[in-house]
Amino acid sequence: MSSTEGARGPGENDRPNGAGDALPAAGDGLRAEDVSAAEEAELGGFEADDEDELVAQARSLARNAVGGAGGVATVPPVATSAPPAPGADRGPVPAAVGSELPDGRFADRELSWLAFNERVLEQAEDTSLPILERAWFLAIFASNLDEFYMVRVAGLKRRIATGMAVTAASGLTPRQVLEALSHRARELADRHARVFAEDVQPKLAREGIHLLHWSELSEPEQERLHKFFRKQIFPVLTPLAVDPAHPFPYISGLSLNLAVLARNPSTGKEHFARVKVPPLLPRFIAVDAEGVPYRPEDVPADAGGRTAYVPLEEVIGHHLDALFPGMEIVEHYTFRVTRNEDVEVEEDDAENILKALEKELMRRRFGPAVRLEVDRGISPHVLDLLMRELGVTEQDVFRLPAPLDLTGLNIIHDLDRPSLKYPKFVGVTAQGLAEVESANPTDIFAAIRERDILLHHPYDSFSTSVQQFISQAAADPRVLAIKQTLYRTSGDSPIVDALIDAAQAGKQVLAIVEIKARFDEEANITWARKLEQSGVHVVYGMVGLKTHAKLCLVVRQEADGLRRYCHVGTGNYHPKTARGYEDLGLLTCDRDVGQDLTRLFNQLSGYAPRTRFHRLLVAPRSVRTGLIERIEQEIENHRKGKPAWVKIKVNSIVDEKIIDALYRASRAGVPVDVVVRGICGLRAGVPGLSENIRVRSILGRFLEHARIFAFAGGGEPEVWIGSADLMHRNLDRRVEALIRIDDPGQIDDLVELIDRSMARTTASWHLGPDGWHRVFTGPQGEQLEDLQEILMTRARRRVAASR
Repeated sequence: MSSTEGARGPGENDRPNGAGDALPAAGDGLRAEDVSAAEEAELGGFEADDEDELVAQARSLARNAVGGAGGVATVPPVATSAPPAPGADRGPVPAAVGSELPDGRFADRELSWLAFNERVLEQAEDTSLPILERAWFLAIFASNLDEFYMVRVAGLKRRIATGMAVTAASGLTPRQVLEALSHRARELADRHARVFAEDVQPKLAREGIHLLHWSELSEPEQERLHKFFRKQIFPVLTPLAVDPAHPFPYISGLSLNLAVLARNPSTGKEHFARVKVPPLLPRFIAVDAEGVPYRPEDVPADAGGRTAYVPLEEVIGHHLDALFPGMEIVEHYTFRVTRNEDVEVEEDDAENILKALEKELMRRRFGPAVRLEVDRGISPHVLDLLMRELGVTEQDVFRLPAPLDLTGLNIIHDLDRPSLKYPKFVGVTAQGLAEVESANPTDIFAAIRERDILLHHPYDSFSTSVQQFISQAAADPRVLAIKQTLYRTSGDSPIVDALIDAAQAGKQVLAIVEIKARFDEEANITWARKLEQSGVHVVYGMVGLKTHAKLCLVVRQEADGLRRYCHVGTGNYHPKTARGYEDLGLLTCDRDVGQDLTRLFNQLSGYAPRTRFHRLLVAPRSVRTGLIERIEQEIENHRKGKPAWVKIKVNSIVDEKIIDALYRASRAGVPVDVVVRGICGLRAGVPGLSENIRVRSILGRFLEHARIFAFAGGGEPEVWIGSADLMHRNLDRRVEALIRIDDPGQIDDLVELIDRSMARTTASWHLGPDGWHRVFTGPQGEQLEDLQEILMTRARRRVAASR
């Protein structure tokens, strides 16, 4: 336990973690224009003179830049001296270590994201997984790719169009990045469609779950669906013709549509029309043996155990004559458009950020098209019409087999077929909150007074820990105030209800609401207004900065005076996602932490520009500098023969300054272990640059979401957890908080978690100089361990031992 500051208990050492801990004062914060260069570096650049030559290289770069980025040859090997004997003084760093780091050392951010989504696809391809879970991973892949195009590809296109893009940190120009993305994304989309059609769909059928085309239905089933169409579908359809009197209609983003070519039998003239597939109807229509339609989530199996689905668009497609009476239907095809749906709010010019965001959300609906998905059999003239009217190029077109939009497989996953899913797991009450599992809630305040409590969700139940903490605080008459950050939650969340109850009971309740959480903006506006109307003090954070920190502070009157109880976490206060996201949290009443959170909330709601902290690192001021300072200290420890290592677990690592610090550590001989779920701009195992860096990725039934930063500390390990990923947006444009863990047992547990993630016996993806490789079997062909399964087993055993 401890740090470069030395081991200490509460109040023993008031030295702040760094002189730059204070956030900018309101009105003096980092604005979008202050960080535009960093943002552009993430998105790629534009060099008009030589871009045509560079485009020709893009396809090969796509292969090499996704994680290993560019191949080993782009980084010259660096000569290093042999390491000294263990325990010997390392002496001066070899000249090569102190030399300038080579070009080509960063993987491309966007291509690395596609490599992450490829890992999701590999989960769907894993035949050892239950078949409904494989269908679920197919849906996740499709949803991920939708969001990637709506935000990242759209942003890149926008910057290219305005001439604002610059060359990416990877060295790729915008045209290179865009060409490589388009090529690689189409490859993955084709592979995704093949996995569904050739593997998952037939195996679902073997289990009695049939996804059928109209032509595969029996006549009685078709007749039943005729009636269903007339009663439930036909009344809500709106055919839109395209002719001189009817301009091409607006196609909303991610909507599924039918492009219809109809002929007037009297004149022989052909006309184009568009029919939107109603999004409020089930994506797949389920029919039983008699063809009676059900909502997919309610469908029972027939006597033979058979459940059948038909895509909604196929039902509509076979009834188009009802929509165009007197016309001949020549052909019809499905298509789907993805639009730029990122939101930009000019906060400095907005008198009311809530109203500004509501206005921007209306504008989002009409963003330009960035991708067109079409039925693979579409005729050239219909495709040409769609491309022309939507303003997309051949590069933006994805030709895929029907059915399009496999995000709808989520509905199939909802079937009540437990034998075709992961075994059910329910989180247990965390150690320290209950000696035995009980229906009676623990006195959480008494438990926290005993010791700091480390939570690991979903293995530790969110409802019996964080949710119970806030609910008890709301109901406790001795609690005077509750202050909390909210980034994403649900409108019917017990967390929101507890804050409302507390405010109505006369407590001081402050909610720092980040309404700009991407794609949750509308929901966040709704429950933010609900909180305001109930008497909660709602603050929308600081101008120019998103509030992403996960913090809750409870002030309680006790016999010996006021005591502050705190929760600092890595995940959102969202009870539903807490059952599927792997996250960490700390419950504590440590005096230093209470003082830190009080100061931080005062910054967020008022003016406190000179604030410093004891056990927190806070972005945008001190997370990057604090982590780099500790990495550099590990280099110094290694020189002196002291224990030295760096272990990190994050969702994404892109920040060039931190990556360079890790490269310097590697070149100095410091072992660096990184567990990263998503984007990785770091390159591992490159001679002369990163031989001492190992990178692993773990995906599974739970979304790996926790962030851990651990350092050897010369023999006294120092561990931090918190909300920040190692990306420009987190370190420069968000309020993030990391908390230092002080309990020696908890430090050991977190270091062991990373070590277990990195172990050769654990199934994972390994990053090498040439990219990512799936390693799920050992040298003898044995199945490697599933980390999440190990942690679930531990949690179950802990409960069993307490009974």
